[in-house]
Amino acid sequence: MNLNDKRIAILLSGGVDSSVVLYELVRQGLHPDCFYIKIGPDQNEEWDCSSEEDMEMAMAVSHKYGCRLEVVDCHQEYWNQVTAYTMEKVKAGFTPNPDVMCNRLIKFGAFHEKAGKDYDLIATGHYAQTEIDEQDRKWLCTSPDPVKDQTDFLAQIYDWQLRKAFFPIGHMMKEEVREIAEREHLVNAKRKDSQGICFLGKINYNDYIRRYLGEQPGDVLELETGKKIGQHKGLWFHTIGQRHGLGFGGGPWFVVKKDMQQNILYVSKGYDPQTAYKQEFRIHDLHLLTAPIDTKNICFKIRHTPEFHHAILKAEKGGIYTVHSDKPIHGVAPGQFCVLYDEAHHRCYGSGEITV
Repeated sequence: MNLNDKRIAILLSGGVDSSVVLYELVRQGLHPDCFYIKIGPDQNEEWDCSSEEDMEMAMAVSHKYGCRLEVVDCHQEYWNQVTAYTMEKVKAGFTPNPDVMCNRLIKFGAFHEKAGKDYDLIATGHYAQTEIDEQDRKWLCTSPDPVKDQTDFLAQIYDWQLRKAFFPIGHMMKEEVREIAEREHLVNAKRKDSQGICFLGKINYNDYIRRYLGEQPGDVLELETGKKIGQHKGLWFHTIGQRHGLGFGGGPWFVVKKDMQQNILYVSKGYDPQTAYKQEFRIHDLHLLTAPIDTKNICFKIRHTPEFHHAILKAEKGGIYTVHSDKPIHGVAPGQFCVLYDEAHHRCYGSGEITV
């Protein structure tokens, strides 16, 4: 791809990855326009948010390379769209992923409407790659860094968004990116990676949910015996397969079921109980990025981990698919995205939402 005749917008987050993206493009003689997407706490909430520091970092890096930085306010769109999606899902007992929808609705969505539409490519610091096949179709492909690979977070973007997406560091390992940042004396070279919810800095996920849904205490029962072992503060604070942060004695305990009608959380005791595993599960709303899927032999993942699992995908009625995994999978939860790949886990086909 000849980049010299392309108008490129780069999303600077203030982190090291997008900063190295800018360096790489400038090194190639390009002069992209830089943008910082501004999103803060909702209304008058006094959450500890690092957005001010993020913006300062983005400004420092863009200034270093003589590129203009424009701040694009997507505050309202984030709270109206991503938060609405998240709260609707958790209230229904599901396990959503706001970062996945943030890419579709904000980074490649609201930003595109406000500024990105004027550009041929939108560059980000995602660890992902793309390739064009012999039919001129663009595919989302995995990064060689299995720990940092972010194709699972991009598997819900639309095909037109993928066509404009550009991942200049997607072929690198994280260590390489850090080395470049230190060598080039980037201000954020040693800055830690963000661990929080997309755009919300240090806001805790449970605090985020509590802000909108509050608490709804209920009983916690042992699945096998029906014995009450404690109380939960709200089913929306827990997900299937959870084994940390439960706070009940005599464990370890694992969340295996949520009864939304009775407001009961079911847990099981012991190390990796069989009740926490599934070898077959269903998905719906299958979203394909590029082309129809080869259902015979696929790889998949249901959470952001380096491991891929092998399976066969079978189409059922009504747009439902059954995933037949070659081995039991821990913590399969409705609402999670099952991200689908080819057998070599190289090309990402897309993703579907796990259903009950």
